[in-house]
Amino acid sequence: MQNTLTIYHTNDIHSHFESWTRIVHHIKTAQKRMQDKEESVFYFDCGDFMDRANPLTEGTLGQGNTLLLNQAGTFAATIGNNEGITLTKDELDALYTKADFPVLAANIFNEQGVRPPWAKRSEVFTTKDGLMVGVTGVTIAFQAFYESLGWQVKDPFLLLPEIVAELKKTSDIVIVLSHLGLNFDERMAEEIEGIDVILGAHTHHVLPQGKEINGTLIAQTGKFGMYLGEVNVQYDTSTKKITSKSAELIDLFDEEEDREGLQLLNELMIKGETELKQEVGTLKNPLHISWYEPSPFAQLMADALKEWCQTAYSMINSGVILESLPAGPVTKGDLHRICPHPINPCLVDLTGDEIKEIVNASLSQEMIHREVKGFGFRGKVMGRMAFSGITAEEELLEDRQLHVRRIEMNGEPVKDEEIYRVAVIDMFTFGKLYPAIARNKNKTFMLPETLRDLLEWKLASMIG
Repeated sequence: MQNTLTIYHTNDIHSHFESWTRIVHHIKTAQKRMQDKEESVFYFDCGDFMDRANPLTEGTLGQGNTLLLNQAGTFAATIGNNEGITLTKDELDALYTKADFPVLAANIFNEQGVRPPWAKRSEVFTTKDGLMVGVTGVTIAFQAFYESLGWQVKDPFLLLPEIVAELKKTSDIVIVLSHLGLNFDERMAEEIEGIDVILGAHTHHVLPQGKEINGTLIAQTGKFGMYLGEVNVQYDTSTKKITSKSAELIDLFDEEEDREGLQLLNELMIKGETELKQEVGTLKNPLHISWYEPSPFAQLMADALKEWCQTAYSMINSGVILESLPAGPVTKGDLHRICPHPINPCLVDLTGDEIKEIVNASLSQEMIHREVKGFGFRGKVMGRMAFSGITAEEELLEDRQLHVRRIEMNGEPVKDEEIYRVAVIDMFTFGKLYPAIARNKNKTFMLPETLRDLLEWKLASMIG
């Protein structure tokens, strides 16, 4: 006799709750439909469920997100980088204190090499008819960030073979909740025997029917709850052997909303926004931001970055400030609205030649107007670079474009071979924005403070 295990899964919601109550309704409806049958319905989340760009998350430090997962009847979840490295160590330790589900994060440890109480290595669930489902979870190993926060994050490929082998002995099906990204999931399927299903995340891939490698089914749903993932595993009820498995994505456009979920979501939104009404002071004069021209607010942000990092030089793109601030009271909510990014300060050692390369690139019209997604950035365009301790003199040439004519470091001409310690932001260390920074090995990430914290710290000296 054949039976079916239905597995629903989400990934990279990033506190985008536009479809959340529809997701909850679909899962609960399926569970009710199977209530009097032998078939079971599980739901897992694969990390980055929270994002501090949302006031609900910021105001509750992610604990509101945990309550939403509870209400959805989550069976287990793993963490993504938004849970792992945008909260302080104490905040992450508190994130799941009210969780009704296990958090499977097998490769997270404290500084003593001990897995924290909230993180479990694996869990075995049992279906109504006795199918044993072994589940583990792993997250992307951003070593430098985790270490700055007081954690150790281990290479999941050093841990997974043993965990999977153990689960295979006690379980009929093995599932990995992976916040590693599709490339690593493919590698996992190729290298580690015994995994039946990988529920993926992090790279926001949309896999309409999943992807099968060496008998392992990989599924991923994109981002922001645009789809709900569904994996169906058929098995023989007498032998408990899998006979087939398939993946699909469910478009929730016509789905009803879960009323209880909507009520809880609204309550948590109000709670988050209320927390952010706390005043941090009063501005005597407005602070103006421009993404395309030099502006006082961008300069203040560059000065704050330099002063907080206790170095002589800094550079930051004006696009991180989304709005100007008028004169008058300033709240935590105001700072969150205008600077919502989970971006941290970073110190990097650069040669004079590298500084020339970065300054010239940063002041080009192409970079100023460049639209950016990811890297922690929640704005629209990069914007013009603002400097503190660095002066870039520009002149208008025949092509009617401004070009950098001269660069000075605290009033002295930049020296090509000299090493300068410059405060930047961690988004500059990713990808191809500024290769000289990305490839540099002498970087120090200044966590847990975000740019928002630096801005509040700097404004404290100006407001009363």
